[in-house]
Amino acid sequence: MERRKFIEFLGKGVVTTSLLPPFISSCNRIGSERIFKINSMTKGISPTNADDLVLAEGLTYEVLLTFGQKISDKDTFGSDNDYIAFVPGDNENEGTLWVNHESVTSIFVSRFTGGEKTKEQVDTEMYNMGGSIVKIKKENGSWNIDYNNPVNRRLNAFTEIPFNWDSQIKGTTKAIGTLENCAGGITPWGTILTCEENYHNCFGERNFETGEIKYSSWSKQWHKHYDRPPEHYGWVVEVDPATGKAEKHIALGRCAHECATVVELEDKRIVVYTGDDKVDQCIYKFISDEPGSMKSGTLYVANTDEGKWISLNIDEQPILKEKFKDQTEVLIRLREAAALVGGTPQARPEDIEIDPVTGNVLVALTNNKPKNDYFGEILKIEEKDGKYDSLEFTASTFLTGGEEMGFACPDNLAFDKAGNLYFTCDISSSSMNKPPYESFKNNGFFVVPRTGPQEGQVIQIASGPVDSELTGPFFTPDGKTLFLSVQHPGDRTKSYDAMTSHWPDGGNAEPRPSVVAISGPLLDQLQGLS
Repeated sequence: MERRKFIEFLGKGVVTTSLLPPFISSCNRIGSERIFKINSMTKGISPTNADDLVLAEGLTYEVLLTFGQKISDKDTFGSDNDYIAFVPGDNENEGTLWVNHESVTSIFVSRFTGGEKTKEQVDTEMYNMGGSIVKIKKENGSWNIDYNNPVNRRLNAFTEIPFNWDSQIKGTTKAIGTLENCAGGITPWGTILTCEENYHNCFGERNFETGEIKYSSWSKQWHKHYDRPPEHYGWVVEVDPATGKAEKHIALGRCAHECATVVELEDKRIVVYTGDDKVDQCIYKFISDEPGSMKSGTLYVANTDEGKWISLNIDEQPILKEKFKDQTEVLIRLREAAALVGGTPQARPEDIEIDPVTGNVLVALTNNKPKNDYFGEILKIEEKDGKYDSLEFTASTFLTGGEEMGFACPDNLAFDKAGNLYFTCDISSSSMNKPPYESFKNNGFFVVPRTGPQEGQVIQIASGPVDSELTGPFFTPDGKTLFLSVQHPGDRTKSYDAMTSHWPDGGNAEPRPSVVAISGPLLDQLQGLS
């Protein structure tokens, strides 16, 4: 897109706290006097395949949490950290982190290098998925773990979690464990939503016509030691970071949820946007019936060709009533239901965020290789009359990946205090530095300034270590710290004698996924804080 037109498309204005997520709207108000102070140039970086977390000039990082690190006397930090949420404490120098653990690199987590996994290896992997809750404090300019805090705990694939639903799921009212936790969101009441994505890799998926459970080529072999119904996974899970109490929200449907982005309506009912991260799957919106509750409401699927949200309520769709026995089955077999009512197949819907300036809904569509869409795009949804409970919208391409734009496969999105857009990229480690992705090199992290001399430009400000993916960007309320996950460095490693990465320790050390705290004058400059 021509840069001038893109700037107009991006939209300008004063950031409004009414549209901002709770972690920003709770801090000091934001106005045009801050936005239009941004006049200096940002010097980005060029793509690199260095085995390091390479940052733009004016940024530095510290490793805050890393795989295997103790977070309490009984728990350690899990594997492949993804989504991060920071819940502020009583002052700006303390808070609670929730961190997702999406997967495991078996060679480093369970010491599995081939053949049949032992139960001990499976147990180790199951412990290291889920999520971590960690209290942190800022001391002498650095964030540190508060090891003695009773809040610190783990949720994993052994944690008992009830269903927030009146009907049983496969004969029970609760699941054992949460797993494949990818992105998420924060509710207006301060709890965390964590999303179970590629659940089929753990306990397979059922063919609902035959009843047979099938296992993917990526199967972790957990099913050989534990008999768990696939239907207990693939849900949005709500977690109270203060207590660790959790529940799975059946009303939001079951799929490879990437995220769950919450908007509160004037009457305190909520809207939750989610995406199904698989090729040719859909974008969803849930509108609650009651304030502050996700137990009952209507789930809709997006038809982006017609600009309509289509109800998935069995009582409103004769074709669903013909195919499924009840609403519970509709929600369990969500992909089939969405296709039946006319949901539009998408190019792997990943993160969804609300633009705090325009109020538009942005959706990262990573790619659809079978349809020759290798670079992905960011989709813009404009709800009719700016109402999030509207059932009509306009969809358009916001930003397209490719060599000309300098990025490919957008994944996680974030906005800072000045309304600048940030996003990570998700080129798979098996495709990285190979055609057609060789020009992008390792996965990067980008900013699109909203104002100033580089407004509308896509600027790379970070590059991840070899094989890694940068995920979960999240700002502290003062905008001074950006938390970022470095996920699965070295995950193509087949032998301890030929590790593909040694980040973060270097030398001959094994790679470890980690959460870093990024700070520096560039963050201040981009947000008009200096």
